[in-house]
Amino acid sequence: MWIQTSFKHNESSTSGILYIVPTPIGNLEDITFRAVRILKEVDFIAAEDTRNTKKLCRHFEILTPLFSYHDHNKNISGQKIIRLLEEGKHIAIVSDAGTPCVSDPGYEIVVQAVKKQIPVIALPGASASITALSASGLDTRHFYFYGFLDRSKKKKRIQLENLKAFSETMIFYESPHRLKETLFVMLEVFGNRQVVVLRELTKVYEQIFRGRLEDIQNYFSMEPVRGEFCILAEGTTSKHSIESQTSFWKQFSVVQHVNYYVENEGMSSKEAVKQTAADREMSRRDVYQAYHIDR
Repeated sequence: MWIQTSFKHNESSTSGILYIVPTPIGNLEDITFRAVRILKEVDFIAAEDTRNTKKLCRHFEILTPLFSYHDHNKNISGQKIIRLLEEGKHIAIVSDAGTPCVSDPGYEIVVQAVKKQIPVIALPGASASITALSASGLDTRHFYFYGFLDRSKKKKRIQLENLKAFSETMIFYESPHRLKETLFVMLEVFGNRQVVVLRELTKVYEQIFRGRLEDIQNYFSMEPVRGEFCILAEGTTSKHSIESQTSFWKQFSVVQHVNYYVENEGMSSKEAVKQTAADREMSRRDVYQAYHIDR
């Protein structure tokens, strides 16, 4: 077992420290004093987009050398980061906006650092999901952060089907060119429940739209869509609704049940048999036999 002491690097270690540093999601005043200090003190800053981070560094007079670390070069750049940390260099990871590792690059390098017993120190700071949740007016006692849904409409529908019975507030990120489709599919799957859509959080043109999914979807279907979005959907609040959503298959035979997953959810027959067995609390063998014999 390896125990990392918070805030204080083990003096007997020769490795550097990996810092996870949140940056503003819009308003530059939202960066912390500690984040600015760390960015000035480390040996290197690994940035999702060095062009964006250079603007931040110029504003706060940060002269630390930058290099890129993003989804397309994370293997090569990740090796470089680990090598520098093992040489005793201190490195800060930043994303374009918000907290690294949360729907942004950084997760893989943290995993590697932990495996090599390199200290990882995370700083608190800006996060679009928590900012959106706190202003939403939806239940904040329990929530489920999902992030970005799949770009494929078919896979997106499957993901939402798997979420529709959740009772917790759900948080999604979405880009402007996919917002209309996502709201449309969400309405089809979730029904006309309460949602909050937040655009350009903390920026000059920040907007918050609250209402039923049908109204929100209709509004954006007729409006040009610009900016980055958070979508928050209320959880299923009705026990009857949850039961009806999770027991839709009771009207089906075993064959119809399996075929539903194959035809509507895009599952393979093997996956559909497995899910049907779980739904009906049957053995997979019994479902498999019934499916192949009766079909």
